[in-house]
Amino acid sequence: MPSNEPVPPNRQERRPPEVRRRYAKLIEAAEYLGVTDRTIRQMIADGRITGYRNGPRLIRVDLNEIDDVVMQPFGGGA
Repeated sequence: MPSNEPVPPNRQERRPPEVRRRYAKLIEAAEYLGVTDRTIRQMIADGRITGYRNGPRLIRVDLNEIDDVVMQPFGGGA
């Protein structure tokens, strides 16, 4: 049963450290996954990953986000 006593300052909730984003160009992300840059563009278009525009032409992606997408289980049983 939780108590209603105040939490001492040194025992407050700790937030997990923020994960640093690893931005990469589309071609770098493609090499990282072993696919073409066109596949990365399609993943952005499908909404599976986010493309971050850096200026009028350059698009970058977060490799952490790609890792999360790749690690998701997909359907299909044996």
